[in-house]
Amino acid sequence: MSYTDDGSGFGSGYSIGSKWGWFLALGVLITLLGIYAMVNVVMATIASIYFIAAVMLVAGVGYLIHAFQVRGWENVLYWALGGVLYLIAGIFAFMNPIAASAVLTLVMAVTLIVAGIARLVIGLRMRGSGGTYMILSGIVTALGGVLIAAGWPASSLFVLGLFLSVDLIIQGATLIGLSLALRRLA
Repeated sequence: MSYTDDGSGFGSGYSIGSKWGWFLALGVLITLLGIYAMVNVVMATIASIYFIAAVMLVAGVGYLIHAFQVRGWENVLYWALGGVLYLIAGIFAFMNPIAASAVLTLVMAVTLIVAGIARLVIGLRMRGSGGTYMILSGIVTALGGVLIAAGWPASSLFVLGLFLSVDLIIQGATLIGLSLALRRLA
């Protein structure tokens, strides 16, 4: 399989199939990191909180920089307040990652419950046109949120890390599968 379009419209001229080994190596690495995160799920939770905290700090600085580039006093206040809130949240998460994981886990549980109920309602409205899968999806999503909420705050020590590890394993396996398909096509 040759991939000749790099998005510029001119083509890059390389064969993506010849790069299957890189995809395989990356897939194996990501899968191993996912397995490591699964074994050390509390550490993975704390690592994910630190990552989120770092993103909030960067966003806070970005908001503050932008605040002094906009026109109008009310706009400056809006952007500056947003930046300060991001900075406070990021600092809080760095200083107390366990409490931050408890807050994020509770937000996740509520979000899953609300999303599950919304899918259930949509599925019930679509019943005649294939809504069964949407109903099933809504039930599973809402049930996941209820289970997380029922175990809260203890669940906050492992839920985020568990989600991270499962995602890493799935992404790694996907890249391994892609690399094998590319190898067959090369």
